[in-house]
Amino acid sequence: MPGKREIPFMPSNLETIDFALFEYLDEKLNIHAQSNVGWKKVPVIWVSAERAFHAKNKGDLRDGLGTFKLPVMTIERNSVVKDLTKKGAVYGAIPAVNDEKGGTLEITRLIQQYKTSQFQKSKAQFNKGQRNWRFRGEPNEKIVYEIMSIPIPVFIEIKYTINIKTEYQQQINDILSPFITRTGGVNYFTIEKDGHTYDAFIDDDFNLESTVSEINEEERMYQSNIGIRVLGHIIGDDKNQEQPKIVVRENPVQIRFMRERVMVGDIPEHIDKDGNDVDTPGNEGAVDGKYRS
Repeated sequence: MPGKREIPFMPSNLETIDFALFEYLDEKLNIHAQSNVGWKKVPVIWVSAERAFHAKNKGDLRDGLGTFKLPVMTIERNSVVKDLTKKGAVYGAIPAVNDEKGGTLEITRLIQQYKTSQFQKSKAQFNKGQRNWRFRGEPNEKIVYEIMSIPIPVFIEIKYTINIKTEYQQQINDILSPFITRTGGVNYFTIEKDGHTYDAFIDDDFNLESTVSEINEEERMYQSNIGIRVLGHIIGDDKNQEQPKIVVRENPVQIRFMRERVMVGDIPEHIDKDGNDVDTPGNEGAVDGKYRS
């Protein structure tokens, strides 16, 4: 559509928050543990992926029986809650602008230098007779702004479970230590993705379990379930949104009304009150808009 353009803007949706937490665990924490082959990075797996996908693309993570090789960490999203008590700075249903662009929340306002300068030059030409006249001490009353707006953010709380499984006690110790110490004296950290930042909180209890006390033929396993709450936000309807994710508008600086004319009985400006054509030379003899032969 002419006059319409979209600025690249990465959305914030459920997938963005999932990836932010995954990359925090896999890249930022970058946890290693001692294994049978030495000091090795602990793989992080999103458990919602199909088994066939892991078997084909992550074949090195499973043994011949199809079970994961230990140690391993898995991430699972448990719930999504739209809690109005964690609404952020905006509360209520603010309707979007009723046009093809939409947009609700203004995020920035920039001066459109070219159009603002054109209004200033026009003023200089009209008042001073030259377009490059500099008005000193006089405010510029016609400033054109580019106003950028986005859909209103909706705040949600997402709960995840980080499941850690190891074969030895030392491995579970190596993996749990970064979760305990990296946040310092608090259980709070931030995760980032595509320019968006989200607050995350680790539960106090790490829920340690093991099978070492059971006298049976099952394999030895140490396990820990770590709960993480993420306060995130969603902007727009993701792939179901037809309008742009961020839109740009310009403010009006001058409003003009066209001259109104009466459709019936209006007298043209080039005809005087006696019916003579006053604009065309040689037509002084016209009477009632008609010419004599």
